Amino acid sequence: ESDTASEISFQFNKHKKTPSIGSHSSDMASVSSVSGSVLSVYSGDFGSVDAQGTVEFALDYDEKNREFQVHVSQCKDLAVVDEKKGRSDPYVKTYLLPDKARMGKRKTSVKKRTVNPIYNEVLRYKIEKMVLLIQKLNLSVWHNDPLGRNSFLGEIEIDLASWDWSNRKLNWYPLKPRSLSAVNGVDHRGVMNLSIKYVPPGSLGKMCPKNPSSGEVHIWVKDVKDLLQLRPSGVDSFVKCYVLPDTSKKSYQKTRVIKRDTNPVFNHTIVYDGFHTEDLKDACVELTVWDHEKLTNHFLGGIRLGLGTGLSYGISVDWMDSTQEEVAFWQEMMAAANEWIEGLLPLRSL
Repeated sequence: ESDTASEISFQFNKHKKTPSIGSHSSDMASVSSVSGSVLSVYSGDFGSVDAQGTVEFALDYDEKNREFQVHVSQCKDLAVVDEKKGRSDPYVKTYLLPDKARMGKRKTSVKKRTVNPIYNEVLRYKIEKMVLLIQKLNLSVWHNDPLGRNSFLGEIEIDLASWDWSNRKLNWYPLKPRSLSAVNGVDHRGVMNLSIKYVPPGSLGKMCPKNPSSGEVHIWVKDVKDLLQLRPSGVDSFVKCYVLPDTSKKSYQKTRVIKRDTNPVFNHTIVYDGFHTEDLKDACVELTVWDHEKLTNHFLGGIRLGLGTGLSYGISVDWMDSTQEEVAFWQEMMAAANEWIEGLLPLRSL
């Protein structure tokens, strides 16, 4: 089964830069809120102290309320962050992995001026048991700084599939340094297989009745491999596409939903017309993959194809942040008019 090609126009009035960028901010509010919550578990870490000490907690699942509960009791012998004052202001934070955005973070209160904080707090997640069993619990301890320059004090990660759920007692666990994958920013979300092509204005020849007066960008989304598995049955995924800075309904396109598959085949082609060659320096094709559910869709990962200059039509924008691979892919398309350029690009958290 193959989707038919959909064609829409890339419309951006370069003489009205400020209003267009303003509309971008409001139109992208829903995407921005998700992107912001998909930051690394370690975002905001400015500390350089070595992990030490232990944390006491217990895990439980409330079958009646379908609620996962993390009973955080206390910590002992944490690292000292402010050596001059001999103090740390610690709190505990939890995530369910692999998709940190899906369930969000939970955290305890901050206990000031102590390396032996006592919390006795319960962090709760509303989640089905069978979904919980394909997650990992990341529990980390942090020093709270009033300016937001929080310092990492240690962590523990637990595979909930192998957890002994009959064990509801409080137990002590040693805090460990950050995992190597987190330190290196490894955040595997899957790989997108796609092809792109730029058709310059008038390149089809004078004899062609459909010869466009402006250029076209063709995007062929073939398939995605190794998506995050959010449910035992897999994920129900689809791909969204925008040509930034245009976030209007005219710019928005999406594929059909492929159900119960972490390696979905979309075979969907999108054509954006209204492109001039100079627009390729300032525009950015954003492709994002989402898990479809009745009430809300969950962000899985995405790519941004552009020059990654941080600027669009002379205005600083945060979405012009293409990686080296994405920039090289876009540059190859620009240099080879009328030719399909194929690539495998890793999805990222944007």
